[in-house]
Amino acid sequence: MSEFRIHHDVNELLSLLRIHGGDGAEVYIDLLQKNRTPYVTTTVSAHSAKVKIAEFSRTPEDFLKKYDELKSKNTRNLDPLVYLLSKLTEDETLQYLQQNAKERAELAATAMASSTSSFSVPTTVSKMSVQELEELRKQLGSVTTGSTLQQSLELTRKMLRDKQNKKNSGQHLPAFPSWVYERPTLVGDFLIGAGLSTDTALPIGALPLASQESAVVEDLLYVLVGVDGRYITAQPLAGRQNRTFLVDPNLDLSIRELVNRILPVAASYSTVTRFIEEKSSFEYGQVNHALAAAMRTLVKEYLILVTQLEQLHRQGLLSLQKLWFYIQPAMRTVDILASLATSVDKGECVGGSTLSLLHDRSFNYTGDSQAQELCLYLTKAASAPYFEVLEKWIYRGIIHDPYSEFMVEEHELRKEKIQEDYNDKYWDQRYTVVQQQIPSFLQKMAGKILSTGKYLNVVRECGHDVTCPVAKEIIYTLKERAYVEQIEKAFNYASKVLLDFLMEEKELVAHLRSIKRYFLMDQGDFFVHFMDLTEEELRKPVEDITPTRLEALLELALRMSTANTDPFKDDLKIDLMPHDLITQLLRVLAIETKQEKAMTHADPTELTLSGLEAFSFDYIVKWPLSLIINRKALTRYQMLFRHMFYCKHVERQLCSVWISNKTAKQYALHSAKWFAGAFTLRQRMLNFVQNIQYYMMFEVMEPTWHILEKNLKSASNIDDVLGHHTSFLDNCLKDCMLTNPELLKVFSKLMSVCVMFTNCMQHLAEPVDTPQVASGFEATINNFDKNFSAHLLDLLARLSVYSTSDCEHGMASVISRLDFNGFYTDRLERLSAERSQKTAPQVPVLRGLPSPAPAPRVAVTAQ
Repeated sequence: MSEFRIHHDVNELLSLLRIHGGDGAEVYIDLLQKNRTPYVTTTVSAHSAKVKIAEFSRTPEDFLKKYDELKSKNTRNLDPLVYLLSKLTEDETLQYLQQNAKERAELAATAMASSTSSFSVPTTVSKMSVQELEELRKQLGSVTTGSTLQQSLELTRKMLRDKQNKKNSGQHLPAFPSWVYERPTLVGDFLIGAGLSTDTALPIGALPLASQESAVVEDLLYVLVGVDGRYITAQPLAGRQNRTFLVDPNLDLSIRELVNRILPVAASYSTVTRFIEEKSSFEYGQVNHALAAAMRTLVKEYLILVTQLEQLHRQGLLSLQKLWFYIQPAMRTVDILASLATSVDKGECVGGSTLSLLHDRSFNYTGDSQAQELCLYLTKAASAPYFEVLEKWIYRGIIHDPYSEFMVEEHELRKEKIQEDYNDKYWDQRYTVVQQQIPSFLQKMAGKILSTGKYLNVVRECGHDVTCPVAKEIIYTLKERAYVEQIEKAFNYASKVLLDFLMEEKELVAHLRSIKRYFLMDQGDFFVHFMDLTEEELRKPVEDITPTRLEALLELALRMSTANTDPFKDDLKIDLMPHDLITQLLRVLAIETKQEKAMTHADPTELTLSGLEAFSFDYIVKWPLSLIINRKALTRYQMLFRHMFYCKHVERQLCSVWISNKTAKQYALHSAKWFAGAFTLRQRMLNFVQNIQYYMMFEVMEPTWHILEKNLKSASNIDDVLGHHTSFLDNCLKDCMLTNPELLKVFSKLMSVCVMFTNCMQHLAEPVDTPQVASGFEATINNFDKNFSAHLLDLLARLSVYSTSDCEHGMASVISRLDFNGFYTDRLERLSAERSQKTAPQVPVLRGLPSPAPAPRVAVTAQ
């Protein structure tokens, strides 16, 4: 997040909370900037934060229950959020939130009262009779929980299908036929009411203990594989709760106690079986498919165990105690599988979120080698399809993710638009990271994974087939360094491939130098030829200018100057902008602020633009160079060019005034002396314009350009190139006073005064022999002098404040150039003294008291 964005968001939050006064936004901004690294919670800090909120809450039990529920769903960033909330309980922000909520409630109540007063409420309300109420209750009771669960699963599958079909519009994804879900006998879980025959001659309580035990063992063998027994039956499910069983109450108490210990295995098996059947549907994605397949393998081993126990039972060698003994190892395994299945269901995990849950469980079972080995087996199996997608992305730059499981998501964007729209974010928005799909063990590498595929994808779109030479299969392991090293190797290769492609084959630096040659006025003779050829045409209003004529004059100027040797000169084009420079800059500065909408709908200017005010260059950039030299970068180049081009025009006008004013030599001495003031003012204006141009070209752009070239040589990837190029343009705009609206407006006024002065002097052709004409001319020149001096003093004062308060020390050189002899410093001091005398209260001075101290000097010149 940029510093500008932090300022904007903090101010928005303060205005929404209606916070006035206090420490102000700067205190919060400093705190945010000091704590921009994400907070890493520990078990102790999370527990203390949870306890603090529970103590502060009115319903601590509800809060703790909700916390445990979210924790069971493996909710991402839960502990950092709880820590933040605990901090809010001890901060004054809570008071503002409560006050704001109270005010909103009062406003809502007022609005409700006004609305109810406007409409009449019917006095008669229809009542439901007791009989109708009973009928409705019976209808609601007839809806079984099983069908409700089935409808919920169908809605989930439909939602996933719609999402996947929308993403894969050109590809038909497979789906199971409806009878797979409609036929209950296909599911390996209990069928309620479809158990074995229960026509027993005697109740079980009437049988001897040995017979009771044998009958119960047989029932348990059925129940352990999802089939109801005679005396043990499964109960209907209500939602996603665990399966419960009804045991014949006539069973002997000791036998029933042992049966109740074994039944959780059957409940876990039921959960796992339902999970396998549900997640095997195509809509749940390949990671869940792989997890269900791994669970199915373990369930087969469990069924083999039950089969072996059944064989012992048929031989009369299986007692209830032996069953309990033999089922012990499987109980732990099935219980872990059921726990994982429940957590995946609760969190509605798909793809990367499923892997995060499995990875976290593997770490939580540290110390329990058997459980950890089981979780590692499941995680390794489930991660195989995810790593297959990952390998295609980081080794070839291809995404094949039909079920939206991968951490990188592709968006449909046209790369041609990067030349058209100022705010086009092709590089940032074509491929984005989906936070919830990042496995926790790849969280640190998410940025590199995104960049690696993006780099290779750019080269692929240019027609080059790229395959990483260090490609190796990535396999899940608790030792993260194994696949971290592989991702870093792929990243280094992709960075080098794209960087070499842009620098060598596409000649990025040569294109940037060509742009600098024209947009930053690095080609001096070309501009002399061009401005000589187009001066007459550009003086016209924009509506009267013929663009084709300008294009022809541009080509002629290119052929007549040393720019003819530039291999990219044909990419330079003419662009007549619809706004003046100030309007364009204010629009750019208003982006992502409240003023953006107002600036968009505002008229560009009330005045008719001349060709000089609307003229700019444009540059044709082809893919993939348009990633670096995009429309946003070209717009910044255009703003710098228009700023300097207009300064160059004003300089030429002042020089032409100097040439035309040589006619003053032919006048008599008493007439020519009236020109002295005009000549002095012209020289001051010329000194101002030339020094401003020198500062921008030789103290801002050239040093910054050398830094850019040096940084481009040491860049290791395309993101570094983008950052260095953007930094170069930002620094140029800032140091050329184009990012500060106040400085820009004052500078524009100065340029306007210079242009009006040159127009006045060029139209003054008659001699100044008569006293009336001489006095009028002198008054006009005095007005120009007064306006120019006032605006220049204002600019110097603002530059002085800007260079000291905002630590922009580069501005100090402008002050020293424009005020090299201290002339304007003295005038500023006099103005400051006059203002202080006008604003000071008239207090009588008493004898014997010291006089007030003089006002301090206003330091304008550089130290």
